[in-house]
Amino acid sequence: MNSAPRSPSRQAAQRRGRMAERIAALFLRLKGYAILAQGLKSGRGSGAGEVDLVVRRGDLVAFVEVKSRASLDQAIESLTSFQRQRIERTASAFLGRRPELARCGVRFDMVLVAPWRLPRHIPDAWRID
Repeated sequence: MNSAPRSPSRQAAQRRGRMAERIAALFLRLKGYAILAQGLKSGRGSGAGEVDLVVRRGDLVAFVEVKSRASLDQAIESLTSFQRQRIERTASAFLGRRPELARCGVRFDMVLVAPWRLPRHIPDAWRID
C-alpha cells in the first residue's frame, strides 16, 4: 500500500488523464476501432511501461498514447523518447502474450485532447528506431 499521500494537484492531473483516456477511447470506437486494453502496464521499476489504449481495426493493432494539454500543439510536443521506449516495451510484452495478434500489423498512434476541441488522432505517430 502506498503510504505517501498524493498532492491535490497530482490527483487532479490523474483525473484529467483518466478523463482524456475515456474521451480518446470513445473517439476511437466511433472511428471503428475495438478497444483491446486500457491502462495496460508491464514490468516494474525502470523497465516498467504503460500504454493508455490498445485498439484494433481489422488486421491492425495500434498502441495509443493519449496526451491532454491546454492546446493540441502542447500535447503533441509532450511525448518524450523515454516514454516512447517504455510504450514500445509494453507493446512487445502484450503482443508476446497474444499469439492471435501475430499476423496483425502494428503501429504507434497518439490521440491529443485539449479543452473545447475535438480530439486529434495521429495514426503512426512514431516508428520504432
